[in-house]
Parts: sequence; C-alpha cells; structure tokens
Amino acid sequence: MNVWIVLTACIALEIVATSLLKASEGFSRPWLGMASMVCYSGCFWLLSAVLTRLPVGVAYAVWSGVGIVGITLVGVFLFRQSLTLMQMGFIALILIGAVGLQLSTRTADMA
Repeated sequence: MNVWIVLTACIALEIVATSLLKASEGFSRPWLGMASMVCYSGCFWLLSAVLTRLPVGVAYAVWSGVGIVGITLVGVFLFRQSLTLMQMGFIALILIGAVGLQLSTRTADMA
C-alpha cells in the first residue's frame, strides 16, 4: 500500500482521537476518553509503519502539520471555536509546508 495513504489514515485517526479527547471533557466521560486512547494507539501503530518508508522528519512534519489543520477545522465546525484572520494565515502556512514536503519526498510503496 502507498505510504502516503497509510500516513493519511494515521492523520485521520489522530484527528478523531483528539476530537474524542476534547469531547471526553477531561475524562469526565470515560468511554470517550478510552475511545480516544484506542484511536491514538492505532495512529501510532500506523505511524510506526510509515517510518519504515519515510524519513522521520518528513513523516512527522506532514503528520503534525496536516493534523493541526484537520483538528483546527474540527474545532471550528464541530466545537464552534473561532480563529482570527492571522491564525488562519499561519495555519495555511503550516499546510503549505506539509504539502510541499509531501510533493518533494520520494518514497517506496509499502509492502
């Protein structure tokens, strides 16, 4: 399977996990907190597979950068959090950097 698809799944799990952690309200809703931990475990398992094919710096930068953009969108649309124009601009720069790294990194497909 393509390493970028696996990294995308890893990022999606991280976004779900972080959203569940927020929804758990400081673990006052323990089932949501435990679901978050399960999703984080899956995320790190997938990330460990990605690191066999991508340089750690590139993988981590893309994972964290796209994750930041994704969870920010969840925060805005699901949790009704607001962003200033300046914050949106800086988040756009993070996304541009993550996409640039993805486009400039050659990898072998995962077996």
